[in-house]
Amino acid sequence: MRRTLLRTLLTIGLLAALIGCYSGSHPARIGSNAPDFTVQDSDHKITLSQFRGQVVVLNFWATWCPPCIEETPSLVRMQTRLKDKGVVVLAVSIDADDAAYHKFLKEYGVNMVTVRDEAKKASSLYGTFGWPESFVIDRNGVIRRKFIGPVDWTSPEVTDYLSKL
Repeated sequence: MRRTLLRTLLTIGLLAALIGCYSGSHPARIGSNAPDFTVQDSDHKITLSQFRGQVVVLNFWATWCPPCIEETPSLVRMQTRLKDKGVVVLAVSIDADDAAYHKFLKEYGVNMVTVRDEAKKASSLYGTFGWPESFVIDRNGVIRRKFIGPVDWTSPEVTDYLSKL
């Protein structure tokens, strides 16, 4: 009985995860204008629209998220390589702990535009609930791609795609 219940719960959980991740061949918001937002933390006040004219990789993340930690070094390297081509990473942390956030930025040599959105207002606006989630926004403010989970931002396919936007 217990084994059957466990198996059933695992199956339901797996199906729920798959359904939640599947958004068809054309995820919501792709091709539409990126919702603008402003976030103020202890260091910065950032508004998405201030980056109009650049390709924005809008990355929602947290210091306590293992896939986010895995992804960070490639985001940092990609930002360094592509900033002269007008590509900017806007990393929005959902961390509640300001000290952990600042320690992470220093420890990982984060050279991207970052802001801490403890209230999760920006991530809620984009409908994110799993981290990391990233949106590629073109120079006109239109969402072109969405990535769920960690990405190797230095892969030739990704850097080529970003360079051509």
